[in-house]
Amino acid sequence: MSAAPKIAALRGGHVTLAAAADAFLATSRTANPNTHRAYASAIDRVIALIGRDRPLAEVADTEIGAALAELWGRCAPATWNRNRAAVTSWLIWCQTKKHWAAPSVPADAERRKESADETRAVAKTTIHRLLSRRDIPLRERALWRMLYETAARTAEILALNVEDLDLEHRRAPVRSKGGAIEWVYWDSGTAHLLPRLLRLPDGSTRTHGPLFLSERRPVPARRPAAADICPHTGRARLGYDRARVLLDKHAGLDLHQLRHSAATHLGEAEVPLQLIMGKTRHKNPRTAMRYVKPGAEAIAKVTDALAPRRRTH
Repeated sequence: MSAAPKIAALRGGHVTLAAAADAFLATSRTANPNTHRAYASAIDRVIALIGRDRPLAEVADTEIGAALAELWGRCAPATWNRNRAAVTSWLIWCQTKKHWAAPSVPADAERRKESADETRAVAKTTIHRLLSRRDIPLRERALWRMLYETAARTAEILALNVEDLDLEHRRAPVRSKGGAIEWVYWDSGTAHLLPRLLRLPDGSTRTHGPLFLSERRPVPARRPAAADICPHTGRARLGYDRARVLLDKHAGLDLHQLRHSAATHLGEAEVPLQLIMGKTRHKNPRTAMRYVKPGAEAIAKVTDALAPRRRTH
């Protein structure tokens, strides 16, 4: 009789949610600072809701689903999918790599369909009116203008530190999706706002630490990594979720629309696709073409060519 196949015993019944999260966030798959920040934000919020000191093995699938629903159930599909994916990756890693008894994301907390929005690009006049509003706080105006003028991803800009800025040449290095270091460039609008953003109440200037800061200092229980704390003010780096909420509150827009609109406006200005790809740092022309689809203003303008020629006498 042949021997029965060996089954790896599940271990780690004593591992807490916090310890399991720390172990996952220390792996190479979250080595990219932007990835690490996004995963840590989602996972930390879930375990804070369930209980950081709860044993991983005692948490039920339904508790994970309930936490996801409470935190992001009313958010846009893209936000739900992004945070759900981070929690799913963490739990699968616990099960398959560490062989810990761990819950799963339940079937009813499924990925949501992200519908293609044909009106995603915002008219240039709308963007400029938004960026010129004096009732918007300085931090938001600087962030939104920088996102539009650089056509960069939001996570890349939020990850910038003051010491990264090359103010003279209006540029800064960012770590892109694939982990490569690439340069983003801004225009005079951002250049005018950045010195004001860096100025401290006593008249001195911030020289180190996160560029965009939260409104207040973090509480001890949720203190972020030292690299995400401003040494001058003690305030934490501004998070993606908070930045998203503020843009939606003031303008009813999504953060990605600033990048999308910038690429669309370049296309409408008849900038060659290669230069648009250089600006947005897309590697695939087919991907870039999704962002340079002409907007309503450009389509309305070109429609004039179909009208009969007007008499000049």
